[in-house]
Amino acid sequence: MEAGLMKSSLKVLQNVSKRYQQHLLSITKTGQLTVSEWSLLLAISDGINTQEKLAQTTTLDTSTLSRQLKRLLEKGVIHKQSVGKDKRQLIYSVADQGTDACQIISQNYDKFERKLFDQWSTEEQNLLKILLNRLENSLKNT
Repeated sequence: MEAGLMKSSLKVLQNVSKRYQQHLLSITKTGQLTVSEWSLLLAISDGINTQEKLAQTTTLDTSTLSRQLKRLLEKGVIHKQSVGKDKRQLIYSVADQGTDACQIISQNYDKFERKLFDQWSTEEQNLLKILLNRLENSLKNT
């Protein structure tokens, strides 16, 4: 019986994840970014500003990270600056256009979150957080 419940719970979680990703894709498009680009832009805005630090934080391989950084540069949402004696290390920073995109996406994300949980009590929201954190920890330990 429990195995059946777990499978059902995981199936629901899979469906929720798919729908959430669809909403997230729609939200990030309002800032002309992909979900991956938005995540990377947020990391840069948090001060994670070298390719090495970004690779560690995002767990992206070097080639994928380089492609995403190149796209963000082409879109004009980040800047890069060469530093060091040989000018080989690059420091990334968020451009004004990137700040604007983050604001637009964040506002739309907040609106989505408010609408999603509008009918939920504080207790229900807290219970969901507790259960999701517990599930995340269980997944880390398996």
